[in-house]
Amino acid sequence: MLENEALIRLGFFLGTLLVLAFLERWAPRRVLSTPKPARWFANLGIVTVDTLVVRFLFPVLPVGFALLCRQEGWGLLNYFQVPYGVAVFAGVVLFDFFIYIQHVLFHHTPTLWRLHGVHHTDLDFDVTTAIRFHPVEIVLSMGIKLGLVYLFGPPALSVILFEIILNCTAMFSHSNLRLPLWLDGVLRLLIVTPDMHRVHHSVIIREHNSNFGFNLSLWDRLFGTYRAQPEKGHEGMPIGLANFRDPSRLNLLQLLALPFTYRHP
Repeated sequence: MLENEALIRLGFFLGTLLVLAFLERWAPRRVLSTPKPARWFANLGIVTVDTLVVRFLFPVLPVGFALLCRQEGWGLLNYFQVPYGVAVFAGVVLFDFFIYIQHVLFHHTPTLWRLHGVHHTDLDFDVTTAIRFHPVEIVLSMGIKLGLVYLFGPPALSVILFEIILNCTAMFSHSNLRLPLWLDGVLRLLIVTPDMHRVHHSVIIREHNSNFGFNLSLWDRLFGTYRAQPEKGHEGMPIGLANFRDPSRLNLLQLLALPFTYRHP
């Protein structure tokens, strides 16, 4: 499994993307307000740039670094010789918690928000919104992941599982998929659902400063950042940022330049 880590992750990514894209057409939650081809080109284009930048800048990625930490005995889980199965589970949960913390910080730190704002400029909310992140944010996130691997020393399997879970659940929670209300209610007791995370993409600031989780819904409930529903309802809720409402100004090149030209409303 470790030898084919990149291919396994790519397979899960493409499979989840295609399945959710099909389901969105079959059972959409909202009518999209902007042309899909232009949005998808920008969103798929920026994730391609992200991947190339990470591969160029980082000689070692979290899975490889986890193997090194295991070999050298670095990290708390290795230092205390936590049983393998427990360490795998703990690693996934710890990573999920710190991704939540990272997300909160990117919203409340002005310099980091300039980067993260690229994600929130999407005027619609569908599966490709999950991959709309500025390359500099992705680089910082990768540095944080490497730091967490060094601090905790999770098994490489734990890191692979987390990356797959994060990618798949992020695409699910950003999907324009209509779930039965009873199913949404049951699922969000454990994981973040599309209706739960859509609130986070509201143009209303107090709403987009809520529901920060990507996978486990526990953290938002525990730290008081959970908001059950948007004030205007899911069909009437404006998506995006108040000062970025022109789709023609949100192409790939403009998204890459946006953190350096951003003006807060």
